[in-house]
Amino acid sequence: MIRCYRICDGVPQFTGKEAGEPCPGGLVWCHVNGQEPAALDWLKAQPDIPEIARSALLARETRPRSDRVGDGEIVNLRGPGETPEDDPDDLVSVRFWAEAGRVISLGYNAPVAVETVTQHFMAGQILDPGDLLTAFAAAVTHPLDQDVADLGDELDEVELRLERDHARSTRRRVNAVRGKAIRYRRFVAPQRDALERLSTSSHLWLDDHDRQHLRDAADRFARMAEELEAIRERAAIVHDALTDMRAEMIDTRALVLSIVALIFLPLTFITGLLGMNVDGIPYAKEPWAFWGVVGFCTVIGLAVLGWFIARHWIAVRGAEEAED
Repeated sequence: MIRCYRICDGVPQFTGKEAGEPCPGGLVWCHVNGQEPAALDWLKAQPDIPEIARSALLARETRPRSDRVGDGEIVNLRGPGETPEDDPDDLVSVRFWAEAGRVISLGYNAPVAVETVTQHFMAGQILDPGDLLTAFAAAVTHPLDQDVADLGDELDEVELRLERDHARSTRRRVNAVRGKAIRYRRFVAPQRDALERLSTSSHLWLDDHDRQHLRDAADRFARMAEELEAIRERAAIVHDALTDMRAEMIDTRALVLSIVALIFLPLTFITGLLGMNVDGIPYAKEPWAFWGVVGFCTVIGLAVLGWFIARHWIAVRGAEEAED
């Protein structure tokens, strides 16, 4: 599907599949849906697009970039998609070929920014290619900035609930946050560089106002890149803390099992010795013999427990709180 729009004398028009000739001082913008073979055929048939620009528009795998080709500019930007559950990447790509009076954009997946920019275009707020690229840069920045902030907030919540949450579920949340931050940063950092290069381009259709907005967008992407790096490092620290907690929990349980086994080891020996079916067991006929053995075993168990406490193999909660 191809959607073309035109600005003539400051009046926006939707021209459907026909781009038409740009008005003097006006702008024609065509957005191509890369999922439609007919739309790709239309793009391939355009005679006045440089071959390098056409290849950049049709490329399946892209990263953010801004490169000058003659009097035009190849720009690739990435932002959140309209259908994140169906998109292979967290940030979907939209490619541009911009020159005086005309911009052609293409996306294989639908970024949220397209509808936002279309609304600005039809409201008469976009008058030249610089305005259009600036509007796209701002439109991908705002939702992505919120997503990065949400990642930080989610990691804050994980850190606050670290002691209460189940370690396994908390680890899954941390891994999800860390993975998303890594995937975002893969595109955020080069997008910052692309916007900085575009803001310094010498195209006549880029005025000072456009350059300032592009620099602002680049600055926000730089801040997001720093925040994503901090999130990744914090997530690694939280993951290490969870691993330490799990190891400490396993060590504590192993120690408790070992202590219980050591306490019952002498008791098992005594009861096994007295439980032999042979003659000559002392006091076997005495009525108090059973309770005597129980008392003797209790004394031995308490003695072993006291020895463990004296050797600090078992921590007493009251003593711990007093030390704290």
